Amino acid sequence: MSRKRYFYVDIARKHPGFFRSIRWFWKPSYVGASVLVILWGQLLNLLVIGTMQAPVLAKVPENAPIVQSLPDPSQLAQQGKSLYQEEKFADAAKVWQQAAQVYQSLGDKFNQAKVLSLMSLAFQQLGQWQQGSFAIAQSLEILQNNQLQTKESKLILAQVLNTQGHLQLALGQAEQALTTWEQATATYKQVGNNAGITGSLINQVQALQYLGLYHRANETLTQLEKNLQTQPDSLLKATALRSLGNVLRVVGDLDKSQRILQQTLTLAQKLKSPEEIAASYVSLGTTAQAQHDFPSALQFYQQAQATSTSLITRIQAQLNQLDLSVETKSGSDAQVLWTQIQPEIINLPASRAAVYAQINFAQNLMQLRQSDISNAPSRTQIGQVLATAVQQARNIKDTRALAYALGYLGGLYEQTQQYSDAQDLTQQALNLAETIEASDIAYRWQWQLGRLYKAQGNVTKALANYSQAVNILQSLSSDLVAMHPDVQFSFKESVEPVYREFLELSLQQTGNQQITQENLKQARQTMESLQLAELENFFGSACLDAKVEIDRVVDRDKSAATIYAIILADRLEIIIKLPGQQELRHYTTIVDRDTVEKTILDLGEYLRDITRTFQVKKQSQKLYDWLIRPAEAELVKSDIKTLVFVLDGSLRNIPMAVLYDKEQQKYLVEKYAIALTPGLQLTNPKPLQQVKLNVLSGGVSEKRQIGNLEFPPLKNVARELEAIQSEVSKTKQLFNQTFTETNLQNQIKKVPFSVVHLATHGKFSSNPEETFILAWDRLVKVKDFVNLFRQSGSSQSNAIELLVLSACQTATGDKRAALGLAGVAVRAGARSIVATLWSVDDEFSSKFMSYFYRELKTGVTKAQALQHAQIAVLNNEKRPYFWAPYVLVGNWL
Repeated sequence: MSRKRYFYVDIARKHPGFFRSIRWFWKPSYVGASVLVILWGQLLNLLVIGTMQAPVLAKVPENAPIVQSLPDPSQLAQQGKSLYQEEKFADAAKVWQQAAQVYQSLGDKFNQAKVLSLMSLAFQQLGQWQQGSFAIAQSLEILQNNQLQTKESKLILAQVLNTQGHLQLALGQAEQALTTWEQATATYKQVGNNAGITGSLINQVQALQYLGLYHRANETLTQLEKNLQTQPDSLLKATALRSLGNVLRVVGDLDKSQRILQQTLTLAQKLKSPEEIAASYVSLGTTAQAQHDFPSALQFYQQAQATSTSLITRIQAQLNQLDLSVETKSGSDAQVLWTQIQPEIINLPASRAAVYAQINFAQNLMQLRQSDISNAPSRTQIGQVLATAVQQARNIKDTRALAYALGYLGGLYEQTQQYSDAQDLTQQALNLAETIEASDIAYRWQWQLGRLYKAQGNVTKALANYSQAVNILQSLSSDLVAMHPDVQFSFKESVEPVYREFLELSLQQTGNQQITQENLKQARQTMESLQLAELENFFGSACLDAKVEIDRVVDRDKSAATIYAIILADRLEIIIKLPGQQELRHYTTIVDRDTVEKTILDLGEYLRDITRTFQVKKQSQKLYDWLIRPAEAELVKSDIKTLVFVLDGSLRNIPMAVLYDKEQQKYLVEKYAIALTPGLQLTNPKPLQQVKLNVLSGGVSEKRQIGNLEFPPLKNVARELEAIQSEVSKTKQLFNQTFTETNLQNQIKKVPFSVVHLATHGKFSSNPEETFILAWDRLVKVKDFVNLFRQSGSSQSNAIELLVLSACQTATGDKRAALGLAGVAVRAGARSIVATLWSVDDEFSSKFMSYFYRELKTGVTKAQALQHAQIAVLNNEKRPYFWAPYVLVGNWL
């Protein structure tokens, strides 16, 4: 097939969801370091390029020799600025390099440093990190070797520091970037440059978000908002406010984002700036879409389209409308939109934004074709759009954009089963991504190559590519996870499948080839990486401290076994680690994912209904047979007393305690103590009997109204707290009005409590904004737990041994709700957490907790104390609704 045919091939096969991931870099909801130049581009142009004074020629001494034929460097600098703003980054870098050379020959150090900094920005846009690093290092060296006494020289230093910070964050050096931007802020303050202060503060928020320092990020945002409100009205202020609104959306504060963006719109209208008005409408629409306010989002996008005088902004507004139509399955609207966009998108001048717009357009066209609407785009049309993207990326010499465009074109060939051509294009894209060290792109094409080899039956090569993709994902961590929860579909469609397909391939038995111990270890490690990636995606940051391998704890316990349950498309894979044994046990249960999910869903509904005990047994018996029965003989033979589950997907939403053995007519909790752990590692586990019980208890018994949320009274909370006090002599109690976030934080910081027990409403959800506990004065969300529960700066020696949350519940209808529970366990920094999966009658809860603390005092493990308390309740009340919701997460010792 000729190279030309690549661009006009018919696309036949369906591949749902693959192209949706391109929204990462088009819609401004994703802030990974690798794409930060897109979200911050407009503000950066104003703060660094737009406000940077035009370089001035150095005054040549009268007796200096005449230099012939030197171009005017200030004109070159201005030409580079124009090229940069047109997104012709390679050309801009080339022109600025010429300007820097001329300034060097003239001995104009400060202007040379300034232009070198701009060169670095252009190289960063191109993903050319080595060249960008070299340019910024040269710039800083020049400035450090010359006295910085004048206001102008200090301003140049601040601008160079800002550029250096962007480079550091793009390279994953978030702490260095934060320090650099703090220096930039201080320098801007010295020269009284409010625009620079604003920009560097926004930059600091990026680094703080990347590092997971949400409290400091919010403090900085608050300071930034105050600074902006006091500044006089200007286009720069409007742009900065809009950037602030976008940041607030990314960190999940949607209501505040909407408020700030509305201010931006009002200011832009006052200044009569059509482009800033249109940009504000687009940002407001994106926030409204994140809030699932689809009518408002559509209205904002339409207003942006009608207002803008810029073709690219109009097309962006139309593409967002098209995206909204696809999301809401509004076929007729989508049909009109794509036919409107197609002739306009062809006329976009070559730029990175144009390339990304075309890829985004192709992605939406694929979705429309799969929905079988009338007048759907032809496969040839989709291929032509991507062909244009490839050609434009080549024309502007944008390696990063070309790597994307070629890779997605390869994806189209994958769908037509033209594997050789697809492989060729994908390999080209991968080579380009590796050339510019763009790991976030490279993993996609490693994954795509893995799929292509798998489709052709080459399992060995497929495994190699999948392994590379997973390794890259693990190294990216913070870069890929800094997403607002509303775009977690990107994680589920563009990250999670890589792990799951690799898992399936690792555990695939072909011919006479048996699954090896190496395969099993690799599968466990891959699942561990997936669960860690889920948690980091949940928080939008790297979130785990140093850990101890769970296998070492199992071997130390000698009576505990770890059960890994993995849900694949056509089967359940069970991997078991027994104490003192190096070899892993492996069992396969043939049952498809839909059947497993339906059983779990039904069981979850029955468990929350007091009257459905028979149905609970019927459904939980299936799970027992799938998960436990195959390994039962080995567990008995090894004299196992405790089962530690590492569960996959929706299995985490149900308590393992309720699994029912029909043969012995016993629930699992009657046979084993049970614990859950988010992965293969634990936070420095210690037996509780080695720690003196010292309990901080708190709770809310009265009806509370927080915002639009109403919480009913918990009448027996006082009795529950009194029961704890009667069992544990050393306690401190916060109740109702005294149970505030501030009081709780002060008490935890003041005294090293081994147990914190909170009897209050709470909710676990796959959305961190909807995962919280209720204090008297406010909802304490999971992202704030790191500041609330970590004692003495989160020192592991002072970690809370046990956090107990009674009266909490998982969000109904949320398949990944238990992710919030795992998130609480991780974020609180406690070694263990006991919580409820649904809210129990608080009279039973107070009885249960009395049993639980009485058992803890006897010196048994936490898992055994929980088991004994559940059995005590079960002996008096057979209905699982009352005794089953309690789960232990983390250290079971």
